Amino acid sequence: MTEQDRVTVNDPRGPVNNGEGHQYVFYGIGADWMIRKGVEPLRIVREDRVRLADRFVPPMGYRVAADRLEKPGSVVLVEAPPGSGRRAAAIMLLHELGEDGVPDKEEARFEELPTTDKDEDPLAPGEGDRFLLDLSGIADEEAYAKVQRRLAARRSQVQEAGAHMVVVLPSGMEHAHAPDLEPHTVALGRPRGIAVVTRYLRMDRMAFRPADLGSAGLQRLCDRSPMRELARLAGLVRSARDSGRFGADFAGWLDQAMHAVTDRAGEVGQQVATVRTAPERALLLATAVFEEARADTVYEAWHGLMRTVRHEEEATTELARTDFGERLATLGIERDPDGRLRFGRLAYADAVRTYFWANFPGMRDDLRDWIGHAAGLRGLTTDDRVNVVVRFCERSLAVGRPDHLFDLVALWADGATGASNDPRAVAALELGLSHERFGGWFRRRMYGCVRSGPLSDGLVRVLTTACLQSLGATHPDQAIVRLHYLAIRKGEAAREAREALLDLAGRDPRLYRLLIDRLRDRTRREPRIAEPHLRLLTELLRSDRAPDPPPWPDLFLAWETVFSLPPTDLWNPLVSSWLNAVADDSTRETALGVMVGATRGRAASLHRLYAITCDWAGIARHPSRAAVAAIFWQHIDHAQYARTEGTGRAGAGPRNTEETP
Repeated sequence: MTEQDRVTVNDPRGPVNNGEGHQYVFYGIGADWMIRKGVEPLRIVREDRVRLADRFVPPMGYRVAADRLEKPGSVVLVEAPPGSGRRAAAIMLLHELGEDGVPDKEEARFEELPTTDKDEDPLAPGEGDRFLLDLSGIADEEAYAKVQRRLAARRSQVQEAGAHMVVVLPSGMEHAHAPDLEPHTVALGRPRGIAVVTRYLRMDRMAFRPADLGSAGLQRLCDRSPMRELARLAGLVRSARDSGRFGADFAGWLDQAMHAVTDRAGEVGQQVATVRTAPERALLLATAVFEEARADTVYEAWHGLMRTVRHEEEATTELARTDFGERLATLGIERDPDGRLRFGRLAYADAVRTYFWANFPGMRDDLRDWIGHAAGLRGLTTDDRVNVVVRFCERSLAVGRPDHLFDLVALWADGATGASNDPRAVAALELGLSHERFGGWFRRRMYGCVRSGPLSDGLVRVLTTACLQSLGATHPDQAIVRLHYLAIRKGEAAREAREALLDLAGRDPRLYRLLIDRLRDRTRREPRIAEPHLRLLTELLRSDRAPDPPPWPDLFLAWETVFSLPPTDLWNPLVSSWLNAVADDSTRETALGVMVGATRGRAASLHRLYAITCDWAGIARHPSRAAVAAIFWQHIDHAQYARTEGTGRAGAGPRNTEETP
């Protein structure tokens, strides 16, 4: 699929992208919004893969690729023309691997890998993990050569670990393929277009007969159009049905959808050519961006747009001008009984937005500034606001301006008051992160942002939300990295980032171990500023944060780091949490010996552990606490005895309180 491609989807149950297209994910504003607005996510998580599986039509060559991928350690490279659904095929190859007898493990990964590993932690795959690497957007031979060198290393890691990986190769770069890729490459064909449309319509519970899909025009579309257009066509049929404005039979809905796909661009071009004045063109665009909003709000947005593009107000009074209703009627804009505006033709607003962003490039900065203000107009509902954000994001990304989107993320986030997130900023950032072409750009931009100078609390909160709820689902390792940088800042928003970081790490034993390694590395590498990392590490090591079963070797190394560095005031809550855990669950008694071993026999450390245990056991004076304390003291005595035997010194047992730090 080409990086510029996009799919419009109109129902959270379908159609899912069977081919090309950008998929948008909304976590921060809630799944109920997603259901109402019909935004279909394409994260590589199970529930979304199941939706995709319901609508997927396997292309030619798919079974060959599936057979090759079954063996642990397999890497399959898929080669297919743009528009054939190659990305969806790659996802389904990995998904069905888990469905066909290799069950999803709770700790197994299913992730999309970045095309670059700059500033990221190593891959470190585990047995059964599944990875997608989509290289379809690469068009530069030099960049492709670098990616292939990294791919060789990743292939080796996947093979050694017994994991699985599918790589989507770029189109038109066959001459630049490394020879060693050929044995792993499978050519995929194109699914039958009519089968794709049929599958989508049936999943939308559309009542039709096979003969209803027999027109020559539809056959031409199915034979020539990329999968994104077929997905869009099916979604538009459903929109025509659900609107209630285009008849009551399938033939009428399909006819409207086909006109929307084939004719709208030309119709908009003809209208703009006849509408020559700035106010009329501005009203056309304002309605397209704010379609379904109330007329008074569109009126306000319209005047805001004219001010932004520096159009001079007419000298006459409003009473002397053409009235608003007449202007709307002239442009083919309808006002429904609730006072909301819409175009009479299906999908016309989308075509208008596409036309203006494509054909007035000098206005794009002004449009960004206009949306930055107009998306907050008082007359807009939450749905209206997010609709505006989605529409602006689609157009900005389609013309290659992700920076405009991030500008508005920062603007809206910086303006947030209190401790709440601005839903527009969250939605915009998650749209960018889920975009097939620019998702990597947004991840890199976030990385640069979290490592930069001061950030507003509002922006820290938006970045935190995006990491926890969006990036954490698709690229959890990268989410850990970004949350770590946010968590070591100061302020209330940074405290929330710390909680998000610890929560994300606690969801997956692998991420828990990854964060331990990262924090230990920072305390050793940056001793002058080690304390924030050490405090985070100590909080992570609390018994209620540890996975079950606890990863004792990793905990040993982490406790060793904590017990070897100041400040020692961090020890008490950490040690007490594990003493409580052992008192409640004897299967965690291993923690006592591991903690003592992590002191490496240092007398001061052993004395501090002893003192903490005395305080803990004396608080409740409960028999269970006394028993745990006695076992812990035995470990401490043994460690102290071993130390004195090794050094030849006698005495100075851990209960000599004069040596207790």
